Amino acid sequence: MNEEKVITLQPDRKNFEAIYFSGNQGSLLFSPTTKSKTIITIASAVILLIVFLLKDTLSKDSQGVLYFLSFIFLLCAIFLSVSVNKISRWKKQVNQYLNLLENCKLYEIRFDQNFFTVNIDGEKETSEWKDFEYLEAGNEFISLEGKYSYMFPKKSMSEKEYNLLKKNLKDYIKK
Repeated sequence: MNEEKVITLQPDRKNFEAIYFSGNQGSLLFSPTTKSKTIITIASAVILLIVFLLKDTLSKDSQGVLYFLSFIFLLCAIFLSVSVNKISRWKKQVNQYLNLLENCKLYEIRFDQNFFTVNIDGEKETSEWKDFEYLEAGNEFISLEGKYSYMFPKKSMSEKEYNLLKKNLKDYIKK
């Protein structure tokens, strides 16, 4: 049986934001990606400040430590700024997508044995099942990654539709 199944989502921005920005993921300095870099940069700045304040007690031979610590602080700051930039770009892309969803009239998922199609106001993205590389199907959302990447919150569909989608995705996507 190759029956096509259709699920229509209610694209409420709050449901998607709750998933995308959970766990401080939208925070520039304290997201899971940047938190450790922020802490290391702050620690290196404090150490550099302490050594700078105590520089008069250092001998001429050991003043190179100040330059070395300055270099370490600079490296930490550069790595942090690169990570902050990545988070900033990701947030911008997510917000563009959320704005698209906020204004959409139709958000529909269609799938059968061969294909998976997402239709947002007539803009269709169709994938074969083999195009997907990763599936995460939890209690709050379903995440798919592959040719196209998707995240479907449970709150955007009925319980029955969510379970149908979850079951079929697990069946069709090879782990």
